[in-house]
Amino acid sequence: MQQNVIITCAVTGNLTTRENHPGLPVTPQEIAASCLEAADVGAAVVHIHVRDPQTAKPSMDIKYYREVIERIRAKNDAVILNVTTGPGGRYHPSDENPAVAGPRTTLMRPERRVEHILALKPDIATLDLNTMTFGAEVVINTPGNVKIMAEIIESVGSKPELEVFDTGDIQLAHDLLKAGVLKSPAMFTIVTGVKYGLPSTTDAMAMAARMLPRDAVWTGFGVGRMSFPMAAQAYLLGGHVRVGLEDNSYIAKGVLAKGNGELVERARDIIEKMGGQIASAAQAREILKLKS
Repeated sequence: MQQNVIITCAVTGNLTTRENHPGLPVTPQEIAASCLEAADVGAAVVHIHVRDPQTAKPSMDIKYYREVIERIRAKNDAVILNVTTGPGGRYHPSDENPAVAGPRTTLMRPERRVEHILALKPDIATLDLNTMTFGAEVVINTPGNVKIMAEIIESVGSKPELEVFDTGDIQLAHDLLKAGVLKSPAMFTIVTGVKYGLPSTTDAMAMAARMLPRDAVWTGFGVGRMSFPMAAQAYLLGGHVRVGLEDNSYIAKGVLAKGNGELVERARDIIEKMGGQIASAAQAREILKLKS
């Protein structure tokens, strides 16, 4: 088990709505405030998506990312900023002709998906390795596109966080590491509970963890009601932990969390009750081999 456990808080995500949680942070001010709240109670890393403040729909607008980062850094220069590159990879086959993109398609060139990383140079940038069915759409991350995104992320000094949803994603990571596209030691996040990906079970997370490179640093999490059980499993299996409103809206069955801070506090309580210690942002930078 880890001596110092990094808690990542995924504060808003791409899919959670205010129907799921009325307090979901949407505006740059709300997202930044929620990141600061999470950091105050133990999150060493905050994982950032942005929304259109008028519609609350997912956005890729650099100005929103910039405002969130500037608001955080004005009050906290230690917390580690982990910025998504996930949007822009969905394909919705239209009903009339599946070869024609439907209205929910967001698929775009890989360079556009990392424009904000090039401009803002966060500590960490996510790099999804999954190509999979996701609801009525397909998420597409081809090896060629992943390579382009990885090279741009690395070029600005950000560290790729390799999000893996199934065993094939891990095999792709090994190939990219062997080819020198990705650098060791790599940082992974094992995602469980997404339909048609790894299930939220001890066996699945343990298998995925065993498949990672020996020098990898990894975080694990589960979505929905399995958020806290899989936080405990990640710690017991030697990984780090992620929670947040992106993944789960509830603090207990039928009880909405007050916000991201309460979710982080619960994860911290679980880890400490099992004998673990929470990593500070400075300790997390050392563990993840990030620039200071």
